[in-house]
Amino acid sequence: MAGPALAACLEAVLSDRGNANRVFEILELLAAEEEQDALCAARTCRRLFAALLRRGELFAGCLPAEEDVLRGNYSAEEKYKIWMRHRYNDCVQCLSELLSHDSFQVKESSLCTLMKFVELEAECPLVAEQWKGILPFPRDLLKVVVNGLIPIHEDASLLISRFQEYMEYDDVRYFVMKAVTESIGQVMQKIKERPLPFYQQNVFSLISSINMPNKERDMVKFMVKQDNREEWKVSRLQAHKQAFERMWLTFLKHQLPSGLYKKVLVILHDSILPYMNEPTLMIDFLTVAYGIGGAISLLALNGLFILIHQHNLEYPDFYKKLYSLLDPSIYHVKYRARFFHLADLFLSSSHLPAYLVAAFIKRLSRLALTAPPEALLMVIPFICNLFRRHPACKVLMHRPNGPQDLSEDPYIMEQEEPSESRALESSLWELKTLQNHYHPDVAQAAAILNQSLSEIEDDISGLLELSASELFDKEIKKASANVPLEFEQVRGLFGKKNDILAEHFTLD
Repeated sequence: MAGPALAACLEAVLSDRGNANRVFEILELLAAEEEQDALCAARTCRRLFAALLRRGELFAGCLPAEEDVLRGNYSAEEKYKIWMRHRYNDCVQCLSELLSHDSFQVKESSLCTLMKFVELEAECPLVAEQWKGILPFPRDLLKVVVNGLIPIHEDASLLISRFQEYMEYDDVRYFVMKAVTESIGQVMQKIKERPLPFYQQNVFSLISSINMPNKERDMVKFMVKQDNREEWKVSRLQAHKQAFERMWLTFLKHQLPSGLYKKVLVILHDSILPYMNEPTLMIDFLTVAYGIGGAISLLALNGLFILIHQHNLEYPDFYKKLYSLLDPSIYHVKYRARFFHLADLFLSSSHLPAYLVAAFIKRLSRLALTAPPEALLMVIPFICNLFRRHPACKVLMHRPNGPQDLSEDPYIMEQEEPSESRALESSLWELKTLQNHYHPDVAQAAAILNQSLSEIEDDISGLLELSASELFDKEIKKASANVPLEFEQVRGLFGKKNDILAEHFTLD
């Protein structure tokens, strides 16, 4: 069994330096094919090198090559420490390779062992120099861990989730952000702007789970315990924000798979922009995303809204682009609620010209002709609110005969420029049509246009998330009234009383 043999090796190496060569027996099992052998070897390495680090028996400083030690003027003590430090580096290399092992248990054990070494190197530094009493953080070792967490050709999301407990340390989180930034620069530079789906997804899984502190006084948990912490750059929130900002900008400047675009945009307004020193640096990414079209453009609205309203971003042709997003899919995509919430905010200004608002009303009404009932119950009050905010558009409602006065509808649906769509010359015959909708709630909602609108806006917040299943549940829970019926029971195959078939085929 590997367990007892490894325990004997461990005892021999730690008790007598004359047995130092037996460390190779432990390292050899790290590369074993058997899962249990690799697990035992990882645990043994953790105990062995943890003890050596605490005892100061690993060489500290700039490590010379092993062949140079033979020719150099080193004492027996120094030769031992240099030799054992090289074995420690071999162990770290083997453990980093095991982070891509087929067995998750082996991956997890290797990760925990490497992070234990990070913790111990923070307590017992292998770097000789210090600055103003600041202990050096084992950045190089942490880079090895980070590179193992974001492989290029496989999904590492499960291992990344296991790593989250270490990200609670403020200094670990800071140096992880620095290491990720460096990795992205090296990896993405080589592939010349081609997407790397696995790698980029792994990077996103790692960095999207980062919980940034809100205030400097919240930063109290450090793996490296510093006596002179106020002099340490890592203890400052500004430094964390700079590292966070640079990491995301480096990640987002490369082409992303479309699915990843959506994931980034979903969290952008809550988890990224508030923690950047200069959120306006995201303008390029957001404008590119906004120009892609479809759901990606809808999701980019959140970030643009924040930059426009909170950071004075000027976006030429913003409303033209927003108008172009109105296509049949807006009533069906899962981000419908978010889009209409933002569209409601963008169209709330009383300074918008009537032709622009009228164009939005007409396009929404035209698309409503093919929309599902749950979307119609939201968009009709939405349109009514636009009339309340912009009374000049009520001309669309008050053409008594509607399109009967016109040879055809002058509104040009295909026109991309709202000012040239001729919406104000049209009427709202689409909503008039919806008054005959098969769903009674929709017909009733559309009938409000036959009355004078109140000045108080409808609250549509509860309608934005309305789904077809909720509408169905509401209908089947309605109490049905008993309706008296009078009918003559059918007899016979063809329903006639005295036909010959009725004698033989009676319906009971």
